[in-house]
Amino acid sequence: MQCDTVWKGARLATMVGEALGVVEDGLVAARDGLILYAGARSDAPDLEAKRVVDCEGRWITPGLIDCHTHLVHGGDRAQEFELRLEGASYEAIARAGGGIVSTMRATRAASEDALVASALPRLDALIAEGVTTVEIKSGYGLDGETEIRMLRAARGLAAERPVEVATTFLGAHALPPEYVGDADGYIGMLCDTMLPEVARLGLADAVDAFCEGIGFTPEQTERLFAAAARHGLPVKLHAEQLSNLHGAALAASFGALSADHLEYLDEDGIAAMARAGTVATLLPGAYYFVRETRLPPIEGLRRAGVPIALATDCNPGTSPLTSLLLVMNMGATLFRLTVAECLAGVTRNAARALGLADRGTLEAGKRCDLAIWDVERPAELVYRMGFNPLHARIWSGQ
Repeated sequence: MQCDTVWKGARLATMVGEALGVVEDGLVAARDGLILYAGARSDAPDLEAKRVVDCEGRWITPGLIDCHTHLVHGGDRAQEFELRLEGASYEAIARAGGGIVSTMRATRAASEDALVASALPRLDALIAEGVTTVEIKSGYGLDGETEIRMLRAARGLAAERPVEVATTFLGAHALPPEYVGDADGYIGMLCDTMLPEVARLGLADAVDAFCEGIGFTPEQTERLFAAAARHGLPVKLHAEQLSNLHGAALAASFGALSADHLEYLDEDGIAAMARAGTVATLLPGAYYFVRETRLPPIEGLRRAGVPIALATDCNPGTSPLTSLLLVMNMGATLFRLTVAECLAGVTRNAARALGLADRGTLEAGKRCDLAIWDVERPAELVYRMGFNPLHARIWSGQ
C-alpha cells in the first residue's frame, strides 16, 4: 500500500469506542491528508512510505478540537475582572453597559485586519498545544457589517495558520444599543436581514444564541432557529448557564449539534438532548472564572448517554483562556470527569459538537490530524497544569 508518511513506534489513543482505544505497539499511515491505517503494527498491511517517522514510544492522539470559542474580538475586559473581584456580579456589570456590549464597542471599532492580528496570538496558543480544529463565533458586532467582518476575520485566520476553522453566527449574543427595549425587533432583523446575508455569503457553518435572562427568551431563540433551518444551517445554544429557561430542550427539538454551559440543566433537558443526539459542551473555564458554584449535572448526562465535550470558551469577559490542556484538568478537578471523558471531550465528542464526522478519532478514512506527545501515559495530559508536552502536531498529514 502506497502512503505518504508512516508514524511508527507509537502508542496510540485512537479514541475509538467508549474509552481511549489504546494500542500499545502501533502505527499510523497517511496519504493525501487522510489516515490509511491506524492500529497495531502486527496487523498493519504492507506499506510503502515516502517518509517514515519513528515516534520512539511517544503517544499519538487525534489532533485536539476546541469546539466553543469567541476567539475574534476587539479589546479586553480586565477592568470588569477587577470589578468582579470587588463584588460586582456578571449580570450587574452587563446591565450597567459592560459585558458583551463593552466588547461590542471595541469590536465595531476594529478593522478586519486588526481583528485577525489580535486573534492570532490566541490561536497560536491553542495550536501550540496540539489543536488542529477550532470553532470561532461572531457575536461582538451585533450589527450586520461587524458580524460579517468578524466571520470573515475568523475565516481569515485559517489562511494565516495550518488549522481548520469552523465559524458560528452568534448575532443573538446580546441586545445592541440600537434595539434597547426591542428585543423582538432585533430578533426579527436577525431573521429577516442579517442571517440571510450571512447565509448568502457562506460565512457560517452554524447558528448560535444566548438563551438567558440577560440574553434572549426561548420564544425569541425559537424564531431564530426556525430561520436557521430555512437556510439549512445547524444550530447550537448557550443554554442553562445562569438559570433554567429550558433552552437545551428547545435546542434539542431543532436537532442542535450542541448545548453549551448547562450548569442549570434539568432532567427533562438531559432526556431531550439524549433523544436528539445533542452534545453537552461543558466550559469549565467560565465556571471557574465567574466562580460559579452550581455544577453541571454530570451524572445525569452520563446515565442518559449524552456525549460530553469540553472547550475553552475563550472570550474576553468570562473565560480568557487559551489552553485546552488546562481545560481538561479543570474538567477533571472541577467536574470530576475521568481521563477518558476529558480526552474524548476534546477529540471525538468535540468533533461531534461541530458536526464534523471526518475527525476526532484515529481511524482509516479520517483526516490525518494528530498530536504526538512526550508522555508516559495519557493521564499526564489531564493531570499536569501549565505544562505542555506536545512533541509534534500534524495537520492534514503535514
